[in-house]
Amino acid sequence: MDYSEILYEKSGEVTIITFNRPEVHNCIGSTTHRELIEAWTHFKKDNTAKVAIVTGAGDKAFCAGGDLKDAEGIVSTDPNEIKAHSLGKREGYLGPSRWTDIYKPIIAAVNGLAYAGGLEWACFADIRIVEEHASFGVTCRRWNIGLADGGTQRLPRIIGFGRAMELIITGRVIDANEAYRIGLANEIVPQGKSLERAIELGKFICTLPQPAIHSDKEAAQRGFGMPLDEGLRIEAECFNKSIFLPESIEGLRQFSERDHADRRSDQQTKTPGLVTHSNKT
Repeated sequence: MDYSEILYEKSGEVTIITFNRPEVHNCIGSTTHRELIEAWTHFKKDNTAKVAIVTGAGDKAFCAGGDLKDAEGIVSTDPNEIKAHSLGKREGYLGPSRWTDIYKPIIAAVNGLAYAGGLEWACFADIRIVEEHASFGVTCRRWNIGLADGGTQRLPRIIGFGRAMELIITGRVIDANEAYRIGLANEIVPQGKSLERAIELGKFICTLPQPAIHSDKEAAQRGFGMPLDEGLRIEAECFNKSIFLPESIEGLRQFSERDHADRRSDQQTKTPGLVTHSNKT
């Protein structure tokens, strides 16, 4: 598909989906909505795509949310459509942001302001790499526009109910440092470096065996907020999806035979961030 308001690119096994309307701070209109559904459907089905990165074009905005000048194109007034949306039978208004069944890792490279629906898209990701000049806020509060693309559900799960309710109720804008302090940002990088860092992280994730990442993400997403016994049942169900696969059998062999780069004495650790302790004094 040819896209006019987003970009869809691949860097090896990493897919990069870019909001591409910098002249309007990458806000999402009806055309963007349709293109995002197509793009994320393609990523979900593409077996050669292991990690997705979502970012914005330019250096000012990740995404400013919905294009309120195109409100009639985004929000249907058809009673049947309203009912279907209320029953959860439709995607979000700003693309497929209500989807909960993409179990591949998703990284947001937040390269500027992430307001209203843009904040919701940042929360759609599993990991947020945030540039030092970025900011976040439920700025639609001033227009009496509610959150409809996951913000009321994902934001509390990421930063906690109390902090999320403050941002949702007041519409207060926070900077990158505060976002990091409250757990919204996973990492802060210099201006212009979020995509580079996200690609670096994405390519590392691609080197790991994938099935257990998918089953663990599914368990975390489906089990969050459930009673503990139900969450543990979901975890067991998801665990059994990956533990008997060839990748797990090979992993056990590598562990037992010390045949993984991280365990062979003739090589230094290959997995970034893994701390090992030597018996040598």
